[in-house]
Amino acid sequence: MKLIRGTGLAPLLGTAAAALMLGAVAVKAETIKFWTTEEQPERLAKQQKMAEDFKAKTGIDVEVIPVNESDLNTRATAAFAAGDLPDVIYTPLQNVLPWTEAGILDSGAATDVVDKLDPKTFAPGALKMVESDGDYAAVPVDGWTQMILYRKDIFEKEGLAPPTTFAAMEAAVKKLNDPPNMYGFVAATKVDDNYMSQVLEQIFLANGVSPVGPDGFKPLDEKKTVDALKFYKTLNEASPPGDNYWKQSRELYFAGKAAMIMWSPFILDELAGLRDSAPPMIDGNPTSKALAQDTGVVTKISGPDNPEGASWADMRYFGITSDADMNAAEQFVDYSMNEGYGQTLSIAPEGKFPTRRGTDADPSKFTTEWATLPVGVDRKAPLKDLYDPAVIDEITKGLDTAQRWGVSDGQLALASKMLNSQVINRVVRDYLDGNISAEDAVAKMNDELSKIN
Repeated sequence: MKLIRGTGLAPLLGTAAAALMLGAVAVKAETIKFWTTEEQPERLAKQQKMAEDFKAKTGIDVEVIPVNESDLNTRATAAFAAGDLPDVIYTPLQNVLPWTEAGILDSGAATDVVDKLDPKTFAPGALKMVESDGDYAAVPVDGWTQMILYRKDIFEKEGLAPPTTFAAMEAAVKKLNDPPNMYGFVAATKVDDNYMSQVLEQIFLANGVSPVGPDGFKPLDEKKTVDALKFYKTLNEASPPGDNYWKQSRELYFAGKAAMIMWSPFILDELAGLRDSAPPMIDGNPTSKALAQDTGVVTKISGPDNPEGASWADMRYFGITSDADMNAAEQFVDYSMNEGYGQTLSIAPEGKFPTRRGTDADPSKFTTEWATLPVGVDRKAPLKDLYDPAVIDEITKGLDTAQRWGVSDGQLALASKMLNSQVINRVVRDYLDGNISAEDAVAKMNDELSKIN
């Protein structure tokens, strides 16, 4: 008994306590938290199912926590201060680099995942947007590129080239504009609508124009900006009068009264007659696929001062946080981008283009699978049954050259403030209305943008 009490029992208790502690750690390691902004019930259910499949494979439980996108930055900042971050966050591009600088995200963990999956299997533009000191600040999940939709059937009949350049678009509006029967374009002119900001940013990017550089505000290049403004005025002169935004552009195109519009890919299911609330009526049949089949898509356009051109993209990422159980978090992200990637994209295929195209063994595996995923609301069909292979290829290819103001210069936050201020929208509208010259518009934008910090 003396041996048990003096030299045996204490070590035995220590071993048991240690075992309990290790068991507690092991249990804790089996559960990770995942914040997602895809909070709609149907989309949330798909993510819950993916989490269940991941648990069945790995034994790791994933708590899927919906977070409203407008609250995401505030909640992440507060959770970081409290030492209570989730393990993985699904976030839009604008949060990634600021969160990395603040210490919220662990770029080393994200880079480990990208390296394991192979960077060559990702869209180059999606990775380039989150490069940080030789690492990747987050893992690209999905994105969409703003598109020019055009009446391919009419363009071909009139011998017009696809609208990939300012010159081609100008030639098309000159040839096809015949209001009110047909408008050559539907320009965004509603100053307080984000649609105008997106359209103008792409037009400016296409001609190599940006209001930011590595050191912050950078004056708009006068010649390039004047050329972009004059081009946009040409488009506007071939558009309906008034405050136009996404609604008018969709309605006119669906009615067969617009030759070209700019829109997000969330129009793709509607365009094919799969949504009763927004039916294409080009032939009087609200469920017709005729308009989809007569539509061509361009994602990258170029101006005279920037032959390389640009595409505008909205990108989403998986960020692994600094508080994460790194091993479990990396496994979850790896699974979501590999075996479970089809499930990830199926949440909303029409707006989730695959940023990872395939694997080393099958380079087009995921783009092929994505095209088979059903889209639509009131009716469902895969994109491959609705659009030509060339359209599918163009849609996904846009992410290769995706750009946004400020990303390459580390000034995305400042560029976003400039866009949100609506200075550019307001001044451009003054120019379109004939109140100021193009040169004065550039000077006015430079003056007002320089005061934003």
